[in-house]
Amino acid sequence: MAAAKRKRRRRRDASTEPGPGPPKSSAKPGSQAPDLRRVFLVPLVLTLGLLLLSLAPRVADNARLTFAFLAAVAGLLVWQGVLFARLSRAGASCGFRVVLRPQHYLQALVQLTVFAVWGWYWRPVYDFAGLLLAQLIFAYAFDMLLAWSRGERYVLGFGPFPIIFSTNLFLWFTDDWFYLQFLMVAAGFLGKAFVQWRREGRRTHIFNPSAFSLGLFSLVLIATGTSDLTWGQDIATTLTFVPAIYLLLFGLGLVVMYFFRVTLVSGFAAAALFGLSALYGAATGIPYFIDSEIPAAVFLGLHLLVTDPSTSPRTRTGKAIFGAFYGAGVFGLFWFLEAVGAPTFYDKLLCVPLLNLSVPLIDRFVRSLQSRPRIRRLTEVRWATANLVHMAVWTTFFAVMTATGRTDGLQRGDMLPFWQEACEEGRAGACERLVQIEASYCADNAGWACNELGAHYIEGRIVEPDAELALGFFARACEAQFRAGCVNLLDPSVVSRAPPRPLDLRLLLRQGGLNLIDMPERDLLERACSHGWQFACERLGMEVQ
Repeated sequence: MAAAKRKRRRRRDASTEPGPGPPKSSAKPGSQAPDLRRVFLVPLVLTLGLLLLSLAPRVADNARLTFAFLAAVAGLLVWQGVLFARLSRAGASCGFRVVLRPQHYLQALVQLTVFAVWGWYWRPVYDFAGLLLAQLIFAYAFDMLLAWSRGERYVLGFGPFPIIFSTNLFLWFTDDWFYLQFLMVAAGFLGKAFVQWRREGRRTHIFNPSAFSLGLFSLVLIATGTSDLTWGQDIATTLTFVPAIYLLLFGLGLVVMYFFRVTLVSGFAAAALFGLSALYGAATGIPYFIDSEIPAAVFLGLHLLVTDPSTSPRTRTGKAIFGAFYGAGVFGLFWFLEAVGAPTFYDKLLCVPLLNLSVPLIDRFVRSLQSRPRIRRLTEVRWATANLVHMAVWTTFFAVMTATGRTDGLQRGDMLPFWQEACEEGRAGACERLVQIEASYCADNAGWACNELGAHYIEGRIVEPDAELALGFFARACEAQFRAGCVNLLDPSVVSRAPPRPLDLRLLLRQGGLNLIDMPERDLLERACSHGWQFACERLGMEVQ
């Protein structure tokens, strides 16, 4: 009888225990307020730091950029006020838990190295440093308040660094639209907090946070045709300003591979993309990508974007499949984006969230393979230094790519005479690429390129004839003081052409890199000759004679 009473008492006591929610304080109501005030000083100081950054000349001189900063500050302050009041009324506590994870600070150091070297050769990166710092401050304050709003202690460490750095290695909004950058950062942290699933017995985020926000905003930009609001195209092309950029990214990638064992992801991504590009080149006679078998920005992506260990498979076979899918995905997306007339620099961004979603399918496929005895014996082979073996194979593969001229150095896709010849021979897609390349150089104010575009639209052989558009290009060529353009503007009935001037060559021979404004003219002609410009070779021959 007494045992039954004790049992009923325990059941009654258990029924009165509080359910899940913010932890209740045992102190009197309001006694937590001083503690809350001290804790909330941290996001408040961060928010005031963001406010101080709004006084920097670059921000203060742009009304729309100032608005973006003030809107972010106001949003954080309102959130802090509401959250502080709610927690105070509930008598709940919040705080910090310090966790310094190597995957965060090592990735951040590697990414920061890319920024440092890249900025040395392309000044806008250094000029952007203040805005990058602003995003970091906003990210810490936002992530902190988000954790407390969900009744969690905030894990204080370097977590926001790789998310912010990774995002900004691929996409920035222009100053006039910078509020979208803050929204993109917020989207990444919201996706990490709320878009989750159960994996290996615990709740975890589905998407790589930076890839989630990059993919989401890329889709919106493509759908609305507003890519010009970003620096995306410049970011994708200016990485080649860095001499030996592939070697730099390869070396930094080895650091990530060594510590986090993602060699198979990067290696199989590179192998798949390189193989598909090489097959396309062999079948058509023209390169798939203009500047390389694997563009520098994609090479960056397969080292520092798709390799997040938290959102990729754990098994060696799964990592290999995941990496191969990334390479194939970039290959297919480049074709699709080019076909629909969208900027192709999104190719490396859009497939990562889809790959993150595919992880359970890949894991199930790997488990099904391992259920077969013969395959299990192969996949269960273990080496104490397996990752070092993978790194050695990847190093050999990269060495072969470099030795065959497929990384740094002159690529045939950088040579305009190659595209002219390929177009004349009728190779598939060559004429479209030629017009695309000439249009990019015309936009850089190369008079020769503008005149060539005008000639194409008058002749109507490789594009639909358009006299009005042709006259516009001839006018731009004449404004750039290209004499043949002025002649064509006066009388377009007989198209006048001329070789590029030294001023034009300084643009046409950049190979996507730095301008050649200070290069001596003879060196410029030698460079032009090596790029296949016959007139330059003839002039050099005449000088020798």
